[in-house]
Order: sequence, then C-alpha cells, then structure tokens
Amino acid sequence: MEVKEAVRAAKNWALDVMGDETLANLGLEEVEFDDNAKVWKITLGFSRPWNSNRNALSTLTGEALPKRAYRTFLVNDVDGTVTGMKRKLSVDD
Repeated sequence: MEVKEAVRAAKNWALDVMGDETLANLGLEEVEFDDNAKVWKITLGFSRPWNSNRNALSTLTGEALPKRAYRTFLVNDVDGTVTGMKRKLSVDD
C-alpha cells in the first residue's frame, strides 16, 4: 500500500466513525510505517466545536479559536483496514 492510500483510509475512517462530532480542519500531522507489524501509523489533527478557546479578540468577534486534537490511526498495510485509533496529546508525544 502506498502512503497516500494509508492516509486516505485513516481520513475516511475518521470522518465516518467520528462524523457526528462535526470534525473540522482535518489534516495530516505524522506518518510512520512499522515494518515488523506491517502497519501504517497515521496521525491526524482536527478540531471539534467543543474544543475551543476564547480570548479577548474571539469574544469581540464571536469566533472561538479551535484547539487541535490528535489521533493516531493504525492502518493495515495489506488490506487498508483501520485496526485502531489512539489519542495523542500533541504531535510531540
């Protein structure tokens, strides 16, 4: 499987399974391939409506600043199925 296919599988899975959470700003953050396990580790970042900060400017404009959430998706290299999702506190973890 090519890296683009693994990323696409992770994004599609996130949008399907977490779609009712109104994900926004979904984007690729990290890619890693585990050669021993034949698994892609795809980290995606996204925002959700309840994960937002307010500051003085956002209070005036009415727009909240969305915080990013990060999840690592495990994508099977052989068949492209997503076999798991793990929470990541930041992209530095």
